[in-house]
Amino acid sequence: MLEKEVLQEKKDLIMELMNDSKYKPLKLKELAYFMQVPEASKKDFEFVLEELIKEGKIEVTPKGKYQKTNSDLILGVFDGNQKGFGFVTVEGEKEDYFIPENAIHGALHKDKVLISVDSKTHGKRKEASIVRIVERGFTDLVGTYQKNKNFGFVIPDNPKYNKDIFVPNNCSNGAVTGHKVVVRITDFGNKNRKPEGKIMEIIGHVNDPGTDIMSVVKAFDLPVEFPKTVMKQLNSIPDEVDSKDMAGRMDIRDWMMVTIDGEDAKDLDDAITIQKKENGYLLGVHIADVSHYVTEKSPLDEEALKRGTSVYLVDRVIPMLPHKLSNGICSLNQGVDRLALSCIMEIDTTGKVVGHKIAETVVNVDRRMTYTAVKKIIEDQDKETMEEYKEFVPMFLLMKELADILREKRRQRGSIDFDFPESKIILDEKGTPIDIFPYERNSATKIIEDFMLIANETIAQDYFWQEVPFEYRTHEAPDPEKLDKLSVLINNFGYYLKSAGEDIHPKEFQKLLAKIEGTNEEALISRLTLRSMKQARYTTSCNGHFGLATKYYCHFTSPIRRYPDLQIHRIIKENLHGNLTPKRISHYTKILDGVADANSKCERRADEAERDVEKLKKCDYMSRRIGQVYEGVISSITSWGMYVELPNTVEGMIHVTSMIDDYYYYDEEKYAMIGQETHKEYHLGEKVKVRVMDTDKIAKTIDFELFEEGEDEAFLEYMRQLNMHKD
Repeated sequence: MLEKEVLQEKKDLIMELMNDSKYKPLKLKELAYFMQVPEASKKDFEFVLEELIKEGKIEVTPKGKYQKTNSDLILGVFDGNQKGFGFVTVEGEKEDYFIPENAIHGALHKDKVLISVDSKTHGKRKEASIVRIVERGFTDLVGTYQKNKNFGFVIPDNPKYNKDIFVPNNCSNGAVTGHKVVVRITDFGNKNRKPEGKIMEIIGHVNDPGTDIMSVVKAFDLPVEFPKTVMKQLNSIPDEVDSKDMAGRMDIRDWMMVTIDGEDAKDLDDAITIQKKENGYLLGVHIADVSHYVTEKSPLDEEALKRGTSVYLVDRVIPMLPHKLSNGICSLNQGVDRLALSCIMEIDTTGKVVGHKIAETVVNVDRRMTYTAVKKIIEDQDKETMEEYKEFVPMFLLMKELADILREKRRQRGSIDFDFPESKIILDEKGTPIDIFPYERNSATKIIEDFMLIANETIAQDYFWQEVPFEYRTHEAPDPEKLDKLSVLINNFGYYLKSAGEDIHPKEFQKLLAKIEGTNEEALISRLTLRSMKQARYTTSCNGHFGLATKYYCHFTSPIRRYPDLQIHRIIKENLHGNLTPKRISHYTKILDGVADANSKCERRADEAERDVEKLKKCDYMSRRIGQVYEGVISSITSWGMYVELPNTVEGMIHVTSMIDDYYYYDEEKYAMIGQETHKEYHLGEKVKVRVMDTDKIAKTIDFELFEEGEDEAFLEYMRQLNMHKD
């Protein structure tokens, strides 16, 4: 593999040649001969040409000759739609391009394509046609197999792939109707012929426990098993800390120390110490020293970078590191010696960090606490729990005292706190969802958040001013166009956002969230405000974190489950030992952009997989409640219907076609669904009663219908009986 700089240099040489007006298209051998490519370098030369083709800068003619791509064509990624049309997103452009069905020309979801922009528009979007498919997005898909007499076909789980995959009988791998499978596309077909493929793996039958979640795991290509090279490296890692590894470290095993996590947590990244001082507090945030065991470029490191993050699905965790590390020697378990990287901060009574020390340490956690137990102490003042942990009670009260100060300081500078309840989904032993409810943050979870935030800020600020290569967590200011849309919407509720031209301070969002607190529209406006924000990502430049209203931020506190944290631990430790030589600085400068980009992509993949599984289980849960009536809130309105969110966090749609008492249309200015004859209006945030009508487990959608009091009881009884039969 060519290094980044060498690859770019060779790309530039080829493009310089092809941009020359005298250049005539040449075949591969002719081009290699003309550019005097040595025989030993021909594979690298072909690789460079392939990269330029993927980037849409050059193309191969039907006669096999290489030439520069038409400069009027634009490279982008195709986003399919189940209705047949699609969109193409272009890096650096705010608006995507609409691709009508007759202009897709065989492209499938996530294909990299070249488009020609038309003069026509589709709404506010420009219309375009796909001229060429540069690179296929996926060759393997997950779907449900259907067998016919002489052939079979796979219906992809992702509705954006709106073509079934034809499978000849000799390529079925023994699959039967109802099997969830991984199909590899061998022929992408054309407008008159479906894609063709062969079954590579049978995941299980659609009705088998666990098959649904494993289908999502396969669809997102989440690595489950660790390679043999990784497992072999584990043999050289001890189960307990070797006394030799403690040499030269700051020994703080005698400090009173606790971890605070959820009841089910097994990978304990962080431990806390705290002392009251004359002018404030001494807060220690002690993080597992994973980098001591996961060394750079080792099999463990390469696999961790590939995974990027641990993935937390409803019934399982797909860890970034093997359990021997994540639950063993790297986990800060109670009563055992562990290696840590500590950020010890002196904080004054206003919440300002007035001094700090970063050190390699040896720690020994006194007590493994849960959020529930700490909440009972600091909030409920439960006598039984306070008695059980009586020697730690003063420590927890001191934590609460400092956390309140830190949170108030963040509030004053404009930090935005979106307090959305997460969905808690309870499964039975067969993987069937039996309960769903909102999982609220409590006072104990907030304490840990506050302490992790201040440690992350302190580390980021320290290394920014040291001017060494580093990986930051960046959250940019919202896009002005999205802000305009949000402003129009909240104006309908009597709220407004104050901005200076295109600039807006996070404090304005904070003020808005404070005003809507406790109102019917709180959940709605909070969610719409969040959607107007940009997505946080990892970068090598310290661009600040808009949501936290801070100039400096990084991820330091979770190296067991996040690669960015592990990456900066290495840099910090090299710096502590004085080993950040010009050579090492050059090394990090070369690799960090790629690492940050890979980390951002892995994070998005994990988020999407977690959301998919959640939607899947919610759909499964509601499929057993067909005919039941709930009260919910209208969370979104579109031209095709209204989304309604229930108190248990489940969201479903009322299709406009099911609103049969009138012809309803979407009024964009009012953000309301309005009846043409009755003039009845349904608004965002309005409470409505709905009846569960249908679910689609493949599309992961739930259909509601508006429920009016006094509806036919016989019908409701029929639906209840149907529901019982379904169970």
